[in-house]
Amino acid sequence: MNSILSFIIVLGLLIIVHEFGHFILAKMFNVRVLKFSIGFGPKIFSRCYGETEYLISALPLGGYVKMFGEQRDEEIPAGEKNRSFAAKPVWQRFCIVAAGPIFNLLFAVFLFFMIFAFAGIPTPVDNTVVGAVSADSPAEAAGLEAGDRIISIDGKKTDEWMDVANRISNSEGEPVELVIERQGERRKITAQPEMTPSRNIFGEEIEKRYMLGISRSQEVTYENASLWEAIKGGFIQTWSLIYLTIMGIVKMIQAVIPASELGGPIMIAQLAGQQMEAGWINLVYFMALISVNLGILNLLPIPILDGGHLMFFSYEALLRRPMSQRAMEIWQQIGLVILATLMVFVFYNDIVRLFT
Repeated sequence: MNSILSFIIVLGLLIIVHEFGHFILAKMFNVRVLKFSIGFGPKIFSRCYGETEYLISALPLGGYVKMFGEQRDEEIPAGEKNRSFAAKPVWQRFCIVAAGPIFNLLFAVFLFFMIFAFAGIPTPVDNTVVGAVSADSPAEAAGLEAGDRIISIDGKKTDEWMDVANRISNSEGEPVELVIERQGERRKITAQPEMTPSRNIFGEEIEKRYMLGISRSQEVTYENASLWEAIKGGFIQTWSLIYLTIMGIVKMIQAVIPASELGGPIMIAQLAGQQMEAGWINLVYFMALISVNLGILNLLPIPILDGGHLMFFSYEALLRRPMSQRAMEIWQQIGLVILATLMVFVFYNDIVRLFT
């Protein structure tokens, strides 16, 4: 139940933000908006305000804004051409379509700003506490446990995690004697470092060095931030996630990251539930992460997605003529096949995760 509620909150807000981007830019350029729907398929609830019908539809995996005169071959009554989407200059149509993904990215900036403004800017605590012990590692064999604080290595005091990493790396594979503190008691443990690949966030090998198979604690403190620091932090954090998302897509194409890592709605619901249980900061951070992913994925040049429409508009702007209706229909069908295949694949991954 917690996962379902979290999923509705996260995905519902992100869909509203995305579609509102299209909606508000359409209004700015005097395009009539016929429908604003959260979800696809049969309508569950609808209400008309002004010239727009607002709907909640049965399938909550997206949404849409239907504008007057979206298709070039659509019949437009005399005198209403100025309210038609297709009749607007290409740069205006480009802005209307691009606004959805851009609003998702700006929403992430806003969410991070809210975290930094009310909770403070998170700063990692530099200590020598073991956060995790890898399975089948020298550390596990020696008896090290998560939560142990490393006091010294070979008689030399360790004040920060870099001291721990450097002394293990410089051991040349010789056994090291660690003095640790566990539940208020000090103990001596001898461990044998092994030459192990050091990997980056994408799992690529960077170098090999002697390690025990331990990682630092992820403890953070929150420092009060000024309004400017919170705004700046929001942009910096969002840009970092944009970069990681783009690089993740590149690494997946390069087969560095296995396609089995892709997740769909079930995975999002599970993670959202976990983040809600961990606290509001975790849930808001997770929502910002999904918002960035949604924005970037929608900008991919795949027909049917916003990025595909932007590709068509770019073609029109460069060649000073729109792509033929037949060519656009073929590309749309290709995009639909790609999207449907991807959806089936991520649902398959989600179901496999549930049972393994």
